[in-house]
Parts: sequence; structure tokens; C-alpha cells
Amino acid sequence: MARDFNRTDRIADVIQKELAQIIHQEMKDPRVGLITLAQVKVSKDLSHAKIYVSVMLEENAAQALETLNKASGFLRAQLAKRIQMRVMPVLSFVYDDTTIKANRLSKLIDDARAKDKSSEEDDSEKT
Repeated sequence: MARDFNRTDRIADVIQKELAQIIHQEMKDPRVGLITLAQVKVSKDLSHAKIYVSVMLEENAAQALETLNKASGFLRAQLAKRIQMRVMPVLSFVYDDTTIKANRLSKLIDDARAKDKSSEEDDSEKT
């Protein structure tokens, strides 16, 4: 039976949890703002970790990512203090816009439904 939860997935989960705490508690930079670590993907050789970040305000996304990528050395060092690993992955932060796209799509669906409903009401009034 194949394993459903391999080592890289477990490491990614630990990195995500610890990194969220470090950013929230120890990183004092206001340019980061309100962020969510959506997902962490770790390479098979554990040398790189790609962290997908979603930002509360879309206009602050570029500045938050730039700040996080510049602070990746500090964040990596803090992770190394909390997690015992032979090699700590190099961190790279990537903007995750799936929640923003989902909200836009949901709004479009709601608008289309409202438009259909109003046109049905207009048709029923004419007959």
C-alpha cells in the first residue's frame, strides 16, 4: 500500500505552521501586512521550499512579497532554530491569487443570477 502522506508533505506542513508563527510574532515589518500562507511546496531533495502567500489587500501584494523575499534569510535562520533538519530549504515566496480570482468569479456569478432574475420578473410582468 502506497503512502498518502510522504516526508516532503510532512516537512511542508511543519514549515508552514512554524513560518506562520515566526512571521506573526517575530517579524515586525509593517510592509508585510495581513498575509496567509496558503501552501508550502518542498522539493524532493529538501533544498528549496516555495511558499504561496495570499494577501488581504491586493494592492499591497507586491510590497509584501518583496519584503518576505528579502527577509527569507532571517526567516530561514529562525526556522532552523525551531526545526531540526540536516538541510534547511531555501525559501522563496510566491503570490497566490486564487482567493481573489475566486471572489471575482463568485461576484460575476451573483451578478449574472441577479440579472437573470430581474429579466424573468420583467418577462412575467409583460404577460
